[in-house]
Amino acid sequence: MTLTVEGRPLDESQLVERARRGDHEAYSELVHAYQGIAFRTAYLIAGGATEAEDAAQEGFVKAWRALGRFRPGAPFKPWLLRIVANEAHNRRRSAGRRARLAFRAAAAEPSGDAAPSPEASVLDSERRTELLAAVNGLPEDQRLVVALRYFAGLSEDEVAETLGIAPGTVKSRTSRALERLREAYD
Repeated sequence: MTLTVEGRPLDESQLVERARRGDHEAYSELVHAYQGIAFRTAYLIAGGATEAEDAAQEGFVKAWRALGRFRPGAPFKPWLLRIVANEAHNRRRSAGRRARLAFRAAAAEPSGDAAPSPEASVLDSERRTELLAAVNGLPEDQRLVVALRYFAGLSEDEVAETLGIAPGTVKSRTSRALERLREAYD
């Protein structure tokens, strides 16, 4: 159910302001709007579905509790994703895991009108596997930037806010990561 005022849906800033005043329904709308990207962000950092679900859920709870500290007028999504990313990092660290990330989203079959030939499917699958192995071989700081930027679809500014780094750092890490990936394919 979307909250409306005079027949039109509330925008994000209105929902955030209402949630800041304790409106659970408004916050529920925000959770609904961002639960997918929050889970994907947590998954890319934590590396597992269970940990990602827990981190995203706990991130939403912590964000609710911290709404009073949210700067009115600031974009909500990067602020929320920063909380989720921190929770995912904490869970990963506390569990002592350093397993490589699995990027299932990149392995998804592309949609198209015609079914690909069996040969093309095998080649596409092999290329995806090679790319994922190359991405997983990147240093963690570069892997996270690439994963959030290209697999989760965040803008450079959103990646910077989510990871708590400067936008220039996102650009330089992305550049270094892409250069390493190019070298892996040459």
